[in-house]
Amino acid sequence: MLIPVILSGGSGTRLWPLSRSVYPKQFLPLISEFSMIQETARRLMGLEIASPIVVSNEQHRFIIAQQLSQVGIKEPSILLEPLAKNTAPAITAAALLASKIDENSVIIVLPSDHNIKNTDPFHAAVRTAVDEAKKGSLVTFGVKPTFPATGYGYIEAEGDVAKNGGSAPIKRFVEKPDEKTAKEYLDSGNFFWNSGMFVFKAATFLDEIKTLEKGIFDSTKESFEKALVDLDFVRLEKDSFARNRSVSIDYAVMEKTKHGKVVPLD
Repeated sequence: MLIPVILSGGSGTRLWPLSRSVYPKQFLPLISEFSMIQETARRLMGLEIASPIVVSNEQHRFIIAQQLSQVGIKEPSILLEPLAKNTAPAITAAALLASKIDENSVIIVLPSDHNIKNTDPFHAAVRTAVDEAKKGSLVTFGVKPTFPATGYGYIEAEGDVAKNGGSAPIKRFVEKPDEKTAKEYLDSGNFFWNSGMFVFKAATFLDEIKTLEKGIFDSTKESFEKALVDLDFVRLEKDSFARNRSVSIDYAVMEKTKHGKVVPLD
């Protein structure tokens, strides 16, 4: 079972005053008649997927339920964080829920504010990533760079992606470079923009974060076990969740794991 995990945080500051804390950008129709979160859900149509898990805060829960219902998603699982602790705890909680739904589940982690124009190559990349995830890899998508961007982090692939069946081991993650370094990355051919999208078996991810960041695993697991379920909403328990340090999945897991793979995304 492929379970989408849609990350719907955000403080509404980047596009203020159009977006704001109670209505951040993923709820706005910025690129089509649909909002960004609706676009995120809609671009998965055509893949064999289960109902999504959406990680959000208490304030946005009804907006999410309403907007997803408008595009035909009637029973999402909306996982409510009591406070923002970045993506590592959020994805850990989602993986715990996915494992409860299906112990063999594969999850695809998606920010709710991407613009992907062509869904066919996206679906092809997802299928490649799922195949790798079933073998025990933690997969991220690397966007093929088209200019020497200094505003993105980069992923360096190990070897030639094309010769490795559409994926390659991750050699390293690189912070946002200066323009000269970005040009060198572009010329090399084996650097990709870090998309922030991931595919892995829920159980594989949980094993890895338990090994690499046991504190996050333990606190989030306790919070999940003490969660209150209210209709489609799962409210994580606050005190245990608050013990988590605020850290991204990149820092907590992807930069440390020996099982990382990158799949190119055009």
